[in-house]
Amino acid sequence: MRYLIPMILLATPAAAASGEYGFFSLRNTDFVVLIGFLIFIGILLYFKVPATLMGMLDNRAEQIRKELDEARAIREEAQSLLASYERKTREAQEQADDIVANAKREAEAAAAQAKADLESSVERRITAAEDQIESARNAAIKDVRDRAIAVATAAAAEVLAKQMSSDDANKMIDRSIETVKDRLH
Repeated sequence: MRYLIPMILLATPAAAASGEYGFFSLRNTDFVVLIGFLIFIGILLYFKVPATLMGMLDNRAEQIRKELDEARAIREEAQSLLASYERKTREAQEQADDIVANAKREAEAAAAQAKADLESSVERRITAAEDQIESARNAAIKDVRDRAIAVATAAAAEVLAKQMSSDDANKMIDRSIETVKDRLH
């Protein structure tokens, strides 16, 4: 900084100027502008404007750095959240696929069970119908036998009544009574 001012003075076109008054004259406008500029630079340096500007720039740079760090942190958090949501979405899709597969398996098992139950029910009904048919057949056979017996008994009674005399009937009644007595005692 010390060598800045002499270098500025030497580098000005006013230093190369040669006129009737010379360079270090107040009538030389370049010299007056140089003095004003140096006073202005001196005032800026006295009030520490460059340091203040540098401090403000450093503060701004620090603030930008913090914002960038915060943005990176937010971005990383957003990426982790996105990954988490994608993982949860995959897991939810897998669970949905599992639920659908389980539902299909259960539906197939229920359909197979319903088919087996239906076949079993049909079999029971067929068996019950066959039993009813057999029972009705047996009842019909018994009914026919009973009628046949009744008709045969009636016919035999009629034939016996026509062929038997009253003495034979009385003897048969007496024998029947004897048979009943023997069996009861």
